[in-house]
Amino acid sequence: VFHGGSGSEKHEIATALGAGVAKMNVDTDTQWAYWEGLLKFYKDKEGYLQGQIGNPEGEDKPNKNYYDPRKWVRCSEETMRDRVIVAYKDLKAPGV
Repeated sequence: VFHGGSGSEKHEIATALGAGVAKMNVDTDTQWAYWEGLLKFYKDKEGYLQGQIGNPEGEDKPNKNYYDPRKWVRCSEETMRDRVIVAYKDLKAPGV
């Protein structure tokens, strides 16, 4: 087990694989990836996330479609998924 795999360089991962490592912990990386998805969503939609009503399109325009947790959670899940795919590839997991 490669404890502390988060933040490791690709050559360090390759060295660990060569030494027989079969599992790498990347929890910190996946947590950060989740946060990055949320942060990107907020920055992209900031003008729509300042209240329930009123946005760059007009003072009377609703924002429910933007602050709905299903929207921003999905963005976080996508960035975390993408980070997990990178880890699978780094670990030369079959089927990736």
